[in-house]
Amino acid sequence: MTSKFPVAARSLTRRQAITRIAAGAATVAVPAWAQTEGRIVLGQSAPMTGPNAQLGMEVRRGAQIYFNALNAAGGINGRLIELRTLDDGYDPQRCKANTQTLLNDDVFALFGYVGTPTSLAALPLAQERRIPFFAPVTGAPALRDNKARNVFHLRASYFDETALIVKQLTSVGLSRVAVFYQNDSYGLAGLEGVQRALKAKGLEPVATGTVERNTTDVSSAVKTIVAAKPDAIVQVGAYRSCAAFITSARQAGYGGTFYNVSFVGTQALADELGRKGHGVVVSQVMPFPFSTTTAISREYLQAVQRAGGNAQPNYSSIEGYIAAKVLAEGLRKAPKLTPDGLIAGLESVNTSFGGFSVSFSNAKHVGSTFVELSMLTEDGKVRR
Repeated sequence: MTSKFPVAARSLTRRQAITRIAAGAATVAVPAWAQTEGRIVLGQSAPMTGPNAQLGMEVRRGAQIYFNALNAAGGINGRLIELRTLDDGYDPQRCKANTQTLLNDDVFALFGYVGTPTSLAALPLAQERRIPFFAPVTGAPALRDNKARNVFHLRASYFDETALIVKQLTSVGLSRVAVFYQNDSYGLAGLEGVQRALKAKGLEPVATGTVERNTTDVSSAVKTIVAAKPDAIVQVGAYRSCAAFITSARQAGYGGTFYNVSFVGTQALADELGRKGHGVVVSQVMPFPFSTTTAISREYLQAVQRAGGNAQPNYSSIEGYIAAKVLAEGLRKAPKLTPDGLIAGLESVNTSFGGFSVSFSNAKHVGSTFVELSMLTEDGKVRR
């Protein structure tokens, strides 16, 4: 199966390529696809345009790389996998409408939704239809506290991420911590995680500031937080708003450390900041995608290289790749190739995927609690 995205000329800059891919991605939704015996159609709603587009595009790209290779090898019992992606621009209402469209088209499962507010908008529809809702890119507890049998999480929670961040901060003597967060369910989940972790150490945030979803108006938050003179600022937002905050805070004279949770989109944040990103820390819930130190990273890097075009390794892409790989394992283990069969198959997955352990059961639908820290470098790269 070939990708639905156009391949940009090699002479394009990274940002030009992203823009062109986004324009192509918006056309993915045009055909009305029906479920057929020869295909397993997965539905995805994710930002393909707008200020969070790079994250959505890379998650999809990583999944598509895996599915393309799987289809070339014959698919699952001879059935090829189609990934149908609808652009929601990181807007909950658009995501809800997309999900209804996908369900009306009888997709086999919902896969790789990107974001907390969007996933929360889609979840009631998925539960009503009892269709698998697999690997949403969010660590929010509101999606995990629900014990619905059809929902499976691949990544660690925001509480896991913020606990590690606070542990790291306090271990080096940084106790004055501020929080900059997106004013919605995603940001509030991250804020709660930081507050919980600090409270366990007898601390609380010295200041907080917010930004509205899909905006970069950070002036008020910068003024409030910088005035509190924190040692470090934990950010729970999208890459453009977080980059805008870092830039403005530095201009205002702030010299402390910035920490971000994984959903920020590490490569997207690095691209936005350039040299200004040096020293910014990001927690990660996926294996390091830039070296061959683990078997899954080696496999992923080889797959990216074979894919060619604009494909480049990054954390968002490897998350999509691993999610696709785990879903395929669930399909192989399914007693029948039906949505209910997939749920049963996923509940029997308990294995290491090249060093990344995933364990589900009928009582456990969060597959991993893996978290580690990474840091942006002056040349726009990422190191552990």
